[in-house]
Amino acid sequence: MGNLAPSSVPTSIPTSRPTQELEAFIQKFLRPYEGCQKQIDNALDTICAALHEAEEFLVTDVVKGGSYGRETVLRDHSDGTLVIFISDLQTFTDQKKMRYEILHKIWNWLKHCQLERKLAAKMDIVMSHGRLFIQLSTRWQSITFEVLPAFDALGLSEKPSPWTYQELKRSLDMTKASPGEFSVCFAKLQQNFFNNHPRKLKDLILLVKYWYQQCQKKLRALPLLSSYALELLTVYAWEQGCGAEDFEIVEGIRTVLGLIKQSRQLCVYWTVNYNFEDETVRNIVLGQIRSPRPVILDPMDPTNNVSKDNTCWQLLKKEAEMWLSCLNESPGPSWNVLPASLQETPGHRLDKFIKDFLQPSEAFLNRIHKAVDIICSFLKENCFRYSTTKVQKAVKGGSAGKGTTLKTGSDADLVVFTTSLNSYTSQNTERCDIIKEIRKQLEVCQQQEKFEVRFEISKWKAPRVLSFSLKSKEFHESVNFDVLPAFNALDKWKPGSTPSPKVYRDLICLYKSSNIVGGEFSTCFTELQRDFIISRPTKLKDLIRLVKHWYKQCEKKLKKKGSLPPKYALELLTIYAWEQGSGLADFDTAEGFRTVLELIRRYQQLCIFWTVNYNFEDAIVRDFLLTQLQKTRPVILDPAEPTGDVGGGDRWCWYLLAKEATEWLSFPCFIDGAGHPVQFWKVPTAQTPGSCGARLHPVVDEMFSFRSRQILNKNARRNF
Repeated sequence: MGNLAPSSVPTSIPTSRPTQELEAFIQKFLRPYEGCQKQIDNALDTICAALHEAEEFLVTDVVKGGSYGRETVLRDHSDGTLVIFISDLQTFTDQKKMRYEILHKIWNWLKHCQLERKLAAKMDIVMSHGRLFIQLSTRWQSITFEVLPAFDALGLSEKPSPWTYQELKRSLDMTKASPGEFSVCFAKLQQNFFNNHPRKLKDLILLVKYWYQQCQKKLRALPLLSSYALELLTVYAWEQGCGAEDFEIVEGIRTVLGLIKQSRQLCVYWTVNYNFEDETVRNIVLGQIRSPRPVILDPMDPTNNVSKDNTCWQLLKKEAEMWLSCLNESPGPSWNVLPASLQETPGHRLDKFIKDFLQPSEAFLNRIHKAVDIICSFLKENCFRYSTTKVQKAVKGGSAGKGTTLKTGSDADLVVFTTSLNSYTSQNTERCDIIKEIRKQLEVCQQQEKFEVRFEISKWKAPRVLSFSLKSKEFHESVNFDVLPAFNALDKWKPGSTPSPKVYRDLICLYKSSNIVGGEFSTCFTELQRDFIISRPTKLKDLIRLVKHWYKQCEKKLKKKGSLPPKYALELLTIYAWEQGSGLADFDTAEGFRTVLELIRRYQQLCIFWTVNYNFEDAIVRDFLLTQLQKTRPVILDPAEPTGDVGGGDRWCWYLLAKEATEWLSFPCFIDGAGHPVQFWKVPTAQTPGSCGARLHPVVDEMFSFRSRQILNKNARRNF
């Protein structure tokens, strides 16, 4: 391959058929030729061996860094570093004082040891403005390595200790060195960081770097930005949005360019090598993430913000917008990645985080509402036209119905009440036929109306639900819908009134006499679920959005470890926290968020219910509720439907969420503007019938209080 003439590199990324062509483009034009790469590898190994044999200075290790060490070398010409750890450099300050002296020793050694005859590649050595470079060249490839003598900050350790970073900060202050000046001391960490990522991600990095090269050629006055910043941004995009070894390159490049468009909001860092446990390190990181955006911290060195030039980012933003318009000619997905993560957003900025990243745009919501209204009207007026079955009503449920929709990837339910489903049992036996008919009619609706609907075929042989998505090409936001046939159990119920106890008596009797799962018929009570949340203050709905976003982050991380409780359980827990801890239309969002996480941490004590739709007055309902409340904690009863315990006891892995909640409490989102820990509301973990106004025999209420004390004592012993 090294003897073949190279193909001429196109001046732009292929955008006509990106999914099919991008991988071939990378292989054909961006990866170095294998033969050329081997020649440079062999030459560099020879140089490293010679450095170890030097007599004027003792080399303890040599680390290959830069693009070469990260395996993100572009064809033709690229960069690298040779970080040479010298035994005489015992501290960061030694490196600062002795750097030029040792560089000259290395230069003299390389000039006089006559390596050229031993190398598989041509070598040029240049000393310029106090910097030493080695350029290795073959016929079709050259790599320029900067030689960097360094103090080995890790020694024999695989990970730096907090003391290492404390000493780093002290040395920076004492020597008045620039932030990031000692990053080379952590070159081994950089090598390990990139070694742990798949080859295809590095191909995506090549594509991003090639795009940046094209921008540089077009904008000759473009201020210099380290390509390392774009490499880290690409890693962040992949980690947050994909994480799979095999993925669509076009989705990745769309995501990275989309993040560049939002550069004024970028705040990216990792906690693989440093975190918030040590006070000095915490203050360094907090100082960085509170500084003007964009912020991209070196995963190895918290003092090093690699994205400093805002002017460059603004020019790149315009280029990203132009390239995205080409890539989006054939609309395709990108990964759902925010330019700043929730955990690194200081507590006093959570309201802005919600507004910027979680609230859907008004224009999109209006489109969704209009589309849903069209579908609902269509179902009611056109389905079953040639049948005795009729649609009584179609009700919006889920996030769209409750007013807690997230900007991307939210869910909604369209519950369709038909005349043929005249009992709970008929809902179980006949809904498959209803789904088939609705599917057929919705496909007709899709052809007639002016919006995009993507149908997803159910995996079940006897489908219980029809799923589809409503998307906006303009705003790149989506809501997933489930169409669910249901029995109209509420019948003559009017909004704002309390359902008849008979509704719940019938449901409880069926639940006791059959093998149905609790909450099986919750769709019958969609209007009650919707009204329970939709009437709440706007800021509480925003807090619910924040908790749901947190839950999605946990879900992504924990999906292979166990089954998590449903999102609805966390929505109810958030409402409970606000009712018991604040009750105000305006409150501190960070305090509310922390309160919810504190309750999750104490999940084994949770016993929560409401009496807005059912209560203890009817004997059958009362006896059933008393039984429900004595179940294994956590108990969180659906306020619309008493058989639905979304707490679930041991059914779900609450302990996984509790562990995440504990870890999150150390993150900046729970640090206020003054640098102090965010407070939380004092909220009881368990309710008793008496606390909700039920007039039961005192012995009954004492029984529940005793049960709560038992659980508290049991958990205290376990924790001890």
